[in-house]
Amino acid sequence: MKSFNIPSVYRSSFITRIKNSRKDSDPRKKDFSPTLLDFGAVRFYLARHFGFCYGVENAIEIAYKTIEENPDKRIFLLSEMIHNPGVNQDLKNLGVKFLMDTSGKQLIEWGELTNEDIVIIPAFGTTLEIEEKLNELGIDPYQYNTTCPFVQRVWTRSTQLGKEDFTVIIHGKSYHEETRATFSHSNTNAKSLIIRDLDKAKQLSSFILGGIGEQEFYEIFKEKYSKGFNAKRDLEKVGVVNQTTMLATETQAIADLLRETMIKRYGVNEIKNHFADTRDTLCYATNDNQDATYGLLEVEADFAIVVGGYNSSNTSHIVEICEQKLSTYFISSEKKILSDTVISHFDLHNRQEIQTNNFIPQKDIITILLTSGASCPDAVVESVLRKIHSYFPYAQDVDEVIESLLLKIE
Repeated sequence: MKSFNIPSVYRSSFITRIKNSRKDSDPRKKDFSPTLLDFGAVRFYLARHFGFCYGVENAIEIAYKTIEENPDKRIFLLSEMIHNPGVNQDLKNLGVKFLMDTSGKQLIEWGELTNEDIVIIPAFGTTLEIEEKLNELGIDPYQYNTTCPFVQRVWTRSTQLGKEDFTVIIHGKSYHEETRATFSHSNTNAKSLIIRDLDKAKQLSSFILGGIGEQEFYEIFKEKYSKGFNAKRDLEKVGVVNQTTMLATETQAIADLLRETMIKRYGVNEIKNHFADTRDTLCYATNDNQDATYGLLEVEADFAIVVGGYNSSNTSHIVEICEQKLSTYFISSEKKILSDTVISHFDLHNRQEIQTNNFIPQKDIITILLTSGASCPDAVVESVLRKIHSYFPYAQDVDEVIESLLLKIE
């Protein structure tokens, strides 16, 4: 896989070496067991896969190269480059300005831009409407485009489905930048519908099978379907694509449900005419990180720490997976670990940051599961590990233990 030139500040002194050693010993990714970092008094299990993915490193490389090569130009990002507060703040510190927030609210009016300005498209991609607006301003939307190749693959598959007269069912969060972009691109060639989760898929299935009426369908999916959508006509042929950061198992469950729905409605012999197999739109990094999280949960531990931006979809799903088994603390950086007794972390369910006291149990040996989202720098994960380690005065030295481990596995 391509190697990217990203700032060294995002690199870890040892995590990349561990990842590379695991990759060399398991190139086919059959082993999702975690790596044990045993410091005696405290032990960390590091997930097999986590951190920057291909699309994120590609976006960061393009952004920093653009800044370096255009010192005298104004540079704007459509919205957050990726969902990581540290990376976005670094770009702001270098003079990059954000045109919109993550929900699409305008922060800088289009009229303030000139054709001399540079606009970078973030990794999530953007809508055709925004691309058209940039073209009207004389700004090439493709010159500094960091859209993830795996997002573009979803758009390509959606186009194919539309040409075959299938309606595109998008498993995603309607407010997310990537889903808004995918819906825009998909809607050009196909009727499209966004569904948030398996519960919405069950309601969709119920409509297809006659369980709920047409008016109720339009109420349930209000503002989630394309213009001119005809529920009776446009749900005879469907294919499922996804926001690439969604829970892969749920995307598959949705696809399986709709396939079974079409078999019940039209018969197994007609399934190919009513349901399109679209498994190839699932992002490899999302799959790997989620599979590695399940592997991480195979070991017993006192609690889990998941590091990443609070508005990161892929990170939130890792948190959800971990929460099913043990206490999980979702933090954006080591700064959220306030002391050896207090941690400030994000509550996904109430969408707010809270504090938990005595998060480290009083035991002779503490075991911690550690992972991160696809937009979190390895350096931040290392900082989290080192900060927690510092609370254990009798623990073995981090660098000595890491070096000894690497000598064994490299």
